Amino acid sequence: MRGDRCGLLLACAALAATGCRDEARPAKAETPVTSLALLSADTMTVDAPLALPAQLYVEHDAVVAARSAGMVEAVLADLGTRVEAGQLLAKLENVDQEIALGQAENAYADAERLVRRTRELTRSGAATVADSEHAEMQNRQAELGVRKARRDYELTRITAPFAGLVSSRLARPRRLVGPGDTLFRVTAMSPLLVRVRVPESAAAEIRPGNEAEVAALTGLTAKARVVRASPAIEPASGTREVVLEIRPGSRLSPGASVSVRLGRERRRVIVVPRDAIGEDGYALVWENGRTALRAVTLGADVGNGRVEVVSGIAAGERLARPGR
Repeated sequence: MRGDRCGLLLACAALAATGCRDEARPAKAETPVTSLALLSADTMTVDAPLALPAQLYVEHDAVVAARSAGMVEAVLADLGTRVEAGQLLAKLENVDQEIALGQAENAYADAERLVRRTRELTRSGAATVADSEHAEMQNRQAELGVRKARRDYELTRITAPFAGLVSSRLARPRRLVGPGDTLFRVTAMSPLLVRVRVPESAAAEIRPGNEAEVAALTGLTAKARVVRASPAIEPASGTREVVLEIRPGSRLSPGASVSVRLGRERRRVIVVPRDAIGEDGYALVWENGRTALRAVTLGADVGNGRVEVVSGIAAGERLARPGR
């Protein structure tokens, strides 16, 4: 890629030098430049797939936060660890909660014995109905006390909400945390999804089951399938929301920026010969009697050695291509 850009720069310098010599010797201004060929950027109508920018995501991707205040006693999972739903990720110090739970369970056991004894005494006439009702109320309060103490104890245990990978770990041993402090992030790596907004002109052809191709900035590609499509066009943007699922086995990751190619749309595009654009996306554009190095964004191949230009070159502009 570096060599390709250097070649374009050298060609640009050669043209500039030639232009200087032509100004010094106007009598030979008509002499053609034989080292470079000039090509025009044309327009044509094509039926090409839509290329829509998007970002990959997964449905199950959640921050795991502390639900109570305390000191982190142990960290049991690290970055990249594969976890199951409910698996313990970390523990907060919970001595006080354990004591409170034990006291609540003892109080509930006593209340249960008192209820049973009071019921027997009431049946024999040794206790009043009011005594029985009071014992029943104490028993219910003791049961609620156990549930609260058990809940407080469970809040000191940091667990995975679903199966996946630990994609972030902020928990540190012996660090004091409060409710809401982020400790981990757990991400389910599949199914991998991508959401795009399809222009109204092409939205009618898009329906669940349609195939598409997803290309990442790194060059990786994967097949995808439309799984959901909005039944209505959004008036503000004139687009229809479509969700696609990436086929299993791809090497793409959640969060990656991609281009989704799906459907077909008839449109007028600017096309240039493919070999007029360097491998690193630069072209020599001829303007005002000299060349300028310009970055170009390419689209799809349209056949016959030509490629669509998304940005960087206007229709009718001329490009310089080094002669063979």
